[in-house]
Amino acid sequence: MGDACGIGPEIIAKWWRHAEGGAMVVGCPNIMRRALGWLGLATQWEVVTLSSVAQQATLTPGQMGVWVPPGLPVDLLDAPVGQVDVRAGRAAAACIREAVRLAQEGLVAGIVTAPLHKEALALAGEPYPGHTELLQAEGSPPGRAPAPVRMMLANDALKTVLVTIHVALRQAIEQVTQAGVLETIRITHQSAQLWGMPRPRIAVAGLNPHAGEGGLFGDEELTIIGPAIQAAQADGIDASGPYAPDTVFMRARHAPDHPGEFDVVIAMYHDQGLIPVKYMGLDQGVNVTLGLPFVRTSPDHGTAFDLAGTGRADEASFAQAVRMARVLVAGRAVRSGS
Repeated sequence: MGDACGIGPEIIAKWWRHAEGGAMVVGCPNIMRRALGWLGLATQWEVVTLSSVAQQATLTPGQMGVWVPPGLPVDLLDAPVGQVDVRAGRAAAACIREAVRLAQEGLVAGIVTAPLHKEALALAGEPYPGHTELLQAEGSPPGRAPAPVRMMLANDALKTVLVTIHVALRQAIEQVTQAGVLETIRITHQSAQLWGMPRPRIAVAGLNPHAGEGGLFGDEELTIIGPAIQAAQADGIDASGPYAPDTVFMRARHAPDHPGEFDVVIAMYHDQGLIPVKYMGLDQGVNVTLGLPFVRTSPDHGTAFDLAGTGRADEASFAQAVRMARVLVAGRAVRSGS
């Protein structure tokens, strides 16, 4: 459900009008009723509190199944719309944990997360800066270190995977290591194979302008990124680079009349990789967490507190996230033969 004070419940409700079934909401029934009311749909849709996951399959058109996670604040409906609130942070975390449990037990095929607010998550006492880190921790077996994951932002034209994510730019540069770049390439390769790409073409962006220009503008390409690419190639991975960051995304972009040179681009830090995808349109971008034992996608936008409760939030990116989740689930099913 995402942050109850943001646009998450509303974009879910908007998408639900045209949903093809096979989905349920992990969240608060009253919050979802309120969202339907904002859209003038409260009398047309019935929110059903599910007693079992199997009950979802028995619902009829016009019914929305909501699974209530443990730990949901009882006074969540009192949290002010469009503002940071600790109750919304607690609810968002509770929804994520329950969704992960359902996925780990095989009760759901994948997870699509509506936006949460990082400040609300912090107020709730969560030690994670966002969805990705929380999913990483919850998706790991008990007693074992969290498995490495990577964030991918994708649309139909471009896919980018990040070596570093939610840290200051100075820290991100320091965190670009040979081991980190190589791990990102391997996770990307393995994930793409699950989607049905037996040999994905992976382009690796440089860190510095012009990919360092042979060491004139920094030597990370020579000492860190290049050796990581060579190690990946030794593993049989089709990785190449490092390429100049100001042109590699354009080279990888897929167009109807001009397929891209690469299937995925690996970027060194958050804005380097996300700006090109977001520039193509926020309504098309989808966030995918690679390396998890289950499929997870989310829309490419935040809680948009300024739009919450107005009925004007656009559900297009959320719809894309659902579509991509189903594609990835289908790819995994084909890969496993199930």
